[in-house]
Amino acid sequence: MTPSFNQARYLEATIQSVLSQNYPRLEYIIVDGGSTDGSVEIIKKYQSKLAWWVSEKDEGQTDAINKGFARANGDFLAWLNSDDTYEPNAISLAVKFLQDHPGIGLVYGDANYINEENRVIGRFPAVQTDLVRLRRGYVHIPQQAAFFRADLWRAVGPLDPSFYFAMDYDLWIRLARRSQVKYIPQTWANFRLHTSGKTISADDRCWPEMLRVHYRDGGKFLSVIVAKYYIRKMIAPFLNLRLRRKLQAK
Repeated sequence: MTPSFNQARYLEATIQSVLSQNYPRLEYIIVDGGSTDGSVEIIKKYQSKLAWWVSEKDEGQTDAINKGFARANGDFLAWLNSDDTYEPNAISLAVKFLQDHPGIGLVYGDANYINEENRVIGRFPAVQTDLVRLRRGYVHIPQQAAFFRADLWRAVGPLDPSFYFAMDYDLWIRLARRSQVKYIPQTWANFRLHTSGKTISADDRCWPEMLRVHYRDGGKFLSVIVAKYYIRKMIAPFLNLRLRRKLQAK
């Protein structure tokens, strides 16, 4: 499913990347938050191929994802934000792996970083992780390339609506408590970075929300994730500036 709000510039590419997948039993849901930028007109172009869609005011991205998954009927779930895209065959490869490995609850692949013009500008640092490493802040799961079982979602979901940024991190931990997670070194998605995206414009909200998960689950102040937070806080201005320059480069 795709949550969206005023992302008309990128939305059609997202939709096309989903509908062009070679998976025959695709159930695609779009939840729009009441966009006013032409997004609804784009969605209507493809409504005959959608399982369900809506455009109405909501409480933000997390609320939209929960709303979409409440309508889903499939055995496997994933969400793709309205500025990201799938690579060809991503869904069929992920579903085939989950079907062949019933002990795996969450599978994820690699993701490229792309800019506004769809040019690859980097690579998400995806590697194998697990519950212990997740709780230490070693996430390494690109949300765009992650797929998980619907029965696990029903057991641990929905997403916590109080999170603006780390709702996926919170979900990965909840899923990893109940099942194994597996990294597949195949490129399944593209993670778009642009100056209006929250990865850049609201980066300062990510790690504090991750610490909320850490402390909620009994984490201590003297821990790897807390140390990573303070190091990240010190170097964040430099990292943000470097990323903005990279996005501006031709």
